[in-house]
Amino acid sequence: MTTNALFVGHGSPMNAIETNDFTTTWADLGSTMRPRAILSVSAHWYTRGSGVTAMESPKTIHDFWGFPPELSELQYNAPGDPEIAQLVRDIAKPTLVEEDHQWGLDHGTWSVLTHMFPEADIPVIQLSIDGTKPLEYHVELGTRLARLAQEHNVLIVGSGNVVHNLSMIDWKAGDKGFGWADAFDDAGREIMLNDPARLPSLADHSDFRRAVPTPDHFLPLAYIAGVSAALDDPSIETFNDRRTMGSLSMTGYTVAA
Repeated sequence: MTTNALFVGHGSPMNAIETNDFTTTWADLGSTMRPRAILSVSAHWYTRGSGVTAMESPKTIHDFWGFPPELSELQYNAPGDPEIAQLVRDIAKPTLVEEDHQWGLDHGTWSVLTHMFPEADIPVIQLSIDGTKPLEYHVELGTRLARLAQEHNVLIVGSGNVVHNLSMIDWKAGDKGFGWADAFDDAGREIMLNDPARLPSLADHSDFRRAVPTPDHFLPLAYIAGVSAALDDPSIETFNDRRTMGSLSMTGYTVAA
């Protein structure tokens, strides 16, 4: 089977320069894949309207502060792919996706890919998240984008966190979650493994507002749920199935067909 899509709980930007259980798993996953290109939907490109990077050489964006200098010096010099960007625009119709020549690759993308594909030799483009649209919209767009994986060998990557509440982090909790975080992550897992098209129903979960105080980190999962729903009999598996610091989930999903 070929991996068509994956959702990665990316956690702290420090994961880009650390070797730990999470990043080792990312590296192991990358060693099994060789896509033509990567389409990344990152929590950190949250916009009004939709855009796709369409430049030949996207820049590395250091969209954070207060971290060690070596993190800000890291460059992930993967090429872009304007042809794939145009495919995204065509496949997304009737959704209007504008060409973007200003953004690049933010840390939601490169902090993961630097472990998965350290040679940075696979073209990478980013699709922004239209923050004005409801959850159902993003799942539906994901179902259309599944064609990129099925017909063009494009790996679709959603990078965020199922549970992401920075205001409730417990720095002493280690790789454990609060009870509510575990419960919400468990509910998400049940849906993703059995009926990903039902992902919007998670908004009715009693712990949704604590787990998802803002939608930016959760919405990349909607694209992977949409891809999963579009495939015939997909194989969906979890990795890094853990919470950390109480209120962050590192749980990821691979989707293969």
